[in-house]
Amino acid sequence: MEKIKLGIVGLGGIAQIIHLPVLSKMNGVEISAVCDNDSQKCKRIASRYGIRKHYRDSREMLAENEEMHAVIIATQTHMHKEIAIECLNAGKDILVEKPIARNYREAKDIVDSAKKNRRKVMVAMNNRFRNDMMMQRTFTKAKEIGEVFYVKTGWVKPQSSNQKWILEKEKAGGGVFLDNGIAMLDLGMWLLSFPDVKSVSATNYFHNTKSVEDSSIALIKFKNGTVLTIEASWSMLREGELFYCNVYGKEGSSSINPFRIFKKMDGNLYNITPKKIAMPANVFKKSYEYELQHFVGAVRGNHNIISSGEDAVKVMEIVDAIYKSAKSGREIIFK
Repeated sequence: MEKIKLGIVGLGGIAQIIHLPVLSKMNGVEISAVCDNDSQKCKRIASRYGIRKHYRDSREMLAENEEMHAVIIATQTHMHKEIAIECLNAGKDILVEKPIARNYREAKDIVDSAKKNRRKVMVAMNNRFRNDMMMQRTFTKAKEIGEVFYVKTGWVKPQSSNQKWILEKEKAGGGVFLDNGIAMLDLGMWLLSFPDVKSVSATNYFHNTKSVEDSSIALIKFKNGTVLTIEASWSMLREGELFYCNVYGKEGSSSINPFRIFKKMDGNLYNITPKKIAMPANVFKKSYEYELQHFVGAVRGNHNIISSGEDAVKVMEIVDAIYKSAKSGREIIFK
């Protein structure tokens, strides 16, 4: 089996904690080169993982590694579009860390370039690959809880990174919603099979920040009558992290953290959660492993991509509307 040769651009926390450790142990994968504008860090990391080539410039990396199959882009968000299009023009498939870009226009430019170059784009929405989320979607799609009318999601946690760019709108594109809220929006849209949006309303708060929001609450109404709500925050004062996705149907409900399925039968509500569920010790870490395995398989041509660039463009259109609604204080109606 030919090894899939990957490059990684951007050697921040996610690359060091997830991408490099996981990919370096994966069968049939070779990390051909790494790239970061901090040359000393790049050289040090390349040496640690036995990677022969390291670069400061992604264009140089692409020019000198024609045999490379794909590239993982884990840079600051404002750099995603330029590097993604460089990789696509060089004939490489790409995995882009979330969010795909700062806004809808940038996301669409990336996907249009992929279509032109006939390459694959995957966006790193690892929460789709959580065991509990995959099971929840299976039950939802099978209509075990009937027709869904409401999905309630949220992610409340401390700020993901202490890097200054996270709080700079020009570089990050937004605050907690683009960091955490977008993951919950993606999960809700995925669970519902991406229905047509009717309207978006949102409120953002700047309790401890200036340029970007640190709390965000959004309401999305769909043309089929379903409603999705999202709360994301770095600043809600509570104990511990809160990550949830609750789905309500006409015949029951489902939730994660913990995973539960309830169904109404003969006038009574029953817990029909499977009793024997094999859950990994670290659901979050395992989701990244599944995500990277899926990307490598897609690069091989074994299957279509889950969390595609096309999905990301639809999500980013809603993201733009969320920020527009929060800024204007009014509901944004979709045509």
